[in-house]
Amino acid sequence: MKLYIKYMVSVRCKTQVQDKLDKLGLHYGQVDLGEVEFKQEISLEQHKQLQQELQELGVELLDHSKGSVIEQIQACIVQLVRHADTLPKIKNSEYISQQLKGDYPYLSTLFSEATGVTIERSIIRHKIERVKELLLYDELNLTEIAAKLNYSSIAHLSGQFKKETGLTPTFFKGLKSKKNAV
Repeated sequence: MKLYIKYMVSVRCKTQVQDKLDKLGLHYGQVDLGEVEFKQEISLEQHKQLQQELQELGVELLDHSKGSVIEQIQACIVQLVRHADTLPKIKNSEYISQQLKGDYPYLSTLFSEATGVTIERSIIRHKIERVKELLLYDELNLTEIAAKLNYSSIAHLSGQFKKETGLTPTFFKGLKSKKNAV
């Protein structure tokens, strides 16, 4: 079971939320910015207690329907990245609006409040993870990866990769070679 928390946008918030979960004796797995994954369903009473505890921190649980929208946006992002080369060439915002049949500014605000990052930032992060994956598989060169993920150029891909990881794609790929040589 996953719950989404509005305004949980810092590591400090994450730690405070974990403290509240521990205080309530709730068994949780992963806690990320804007979301908590529970190991089991929580009761209505536990949900109410958690809501009250979180309000003391200045954050709040999103209702189930909004949490569902966040999950749908995340699924759209994964789809956008995984199938970038086969999807129609339209803006990410248009694609997400069409898929969710919703107003993009509303979806974007909801997503940002719940996760602490914008939809576009999340797309970039997913794309960089996909680039890493493709570099490690060593099946495509950088030009082919850039085309597959709809980058306008290798320079654009490399710039985003360096900004996100601190490494160039070539250096990252070289790390695999060094690791295999050891």
